[in-house]
Amino acid sequence: MILLIYIQKVLIALFTVSVIGYIFTVLKQKVYLKNNIIVIENKAVSQEDLDKADMKEFVFKGKAVKSGDEVRVITNKNDKYEGTLIGISRKEKALLMVTYKDEIKELKIDNIEKFKIICKYGQFFN
Repeated sequence: MILLIYIQKVLIALFTVSVIGYIFTVLKQKVYLKNNIIVIENKAVSQEDLDKADMKEFVFKGKAVKSGDEVRVITNKNDKYEGTLIGISRKEKALLMVTYKDEIKELKIDNIEKFKIICKYGQFFN
């Protein structure tokens, strides 16, 4: 009986800590959105890739998108890519994204057949 009470107290403490951690994570994301900071947590993305993308917010095929949005792109050759948008390079007229397989893809805008937003960055607060 004493063991059950001990396990119950430990579980309550763990639950409380996890809820507090979640609240702090949500507040941190809200501060980042307020200060226009976009966090892309991926080791494949380098500073060079971020610098190459000179447009972070834009309208593409009638949809307002920004860096950090999760997108699905289908090219003219029926290649399908899903991942996080880094931005657009005006100079090379290409869309930069990091796929879920940790690959940096640079897709020419003229070769994009379909473009769909899967999840907006910071959607929880919009």
